[in-house]
Amino acid sequence: MKICRVEISPGKIEYGVVIEGEVYALQADAESSRPGTKLGKLESLKLKSPVSPCKIVAVGLNYRDHAEELKQKIPEEPLLFLKPKTAVIDPGEPIIIPPQSKRVDYEAELAVVIYRPAKNVKPESANEYILGYTCFNDVTARDLQAKDGQWTRAKGFDTFAPIGPWIETELDPMNLEIEARLNGKVVQKSNTKNLIFPPAQLVSFISSVMTLEPGDVIATGTPAGIGQIKNGDEIVVYIQGIGELKNPVKAEREI
Repeated sequence: MKICRVEISPGKIEYGVVIEGEVYALQADAESSRPGTKLGKLESLKLKSPVSPCKIVAVGLNYRDHAEELKQKIPEEPLLFLKPKTAVIDPGEPIIIPPQSKRVDYEAELAVVIYRPAKNVKPESANEYILGYTCFNDVTARDLQAKDGQWTRAKGFDTFAPIGPWIETELDPMNLEIEARLNGKVVQKSNTKNLIFPPAQLVSFISSVMTLEPGDVIATGTPAGIGQIKNGDEIVVYIQGIGELKNPVKAEREI
């Protein structure tokens, strides 16, 4: 099931289910979720970010090829950092290059969306706490990341967390092609089988540190091939079985 959020009229946002180009209202109860009345054609509705997280827990150096690219040792435990919910933007909404940075990069990632409160979850039980998976772009001010020595400012600017286009609830996350396409050119290409710490292990590890709440997002890390985005670019994150997350890029001075 593809769960989305759509704006059906100005200021009115509803959860929906995408089926063959049509969007149906999401009907949910304690036991199941299912499509209800038709809201309209997907192409005629504005897609919002499929989730509005309380927090985004992101993971650094979680692909072997990316660690090798940066000449870093494979981490013994997941490297965690947080992105604020104010960084979240919708599919199609512009990523804004802030004036403080001379180098802003894309990072294509698989994101995990949490289904119910999770604390001290065992890896073998992690799937019970996962609603599904979506595309994520961990936009990063690379120069500020190097300058600061920690990642809060570099990762936390408004618009630095595009999410979408929807949450796929029926997906095996461990053998999915993942790509970033910059202006139509493939610039990142890998497979989630190259993850160092898979989603179930991440849910377990993170929930031993902090309680994960419904709607929280875990960004699982990016493969090799990170690079710069500039004013006028379009960046696409593609994940097999989910779809494409597209965002234009603008400089703040152009807004």
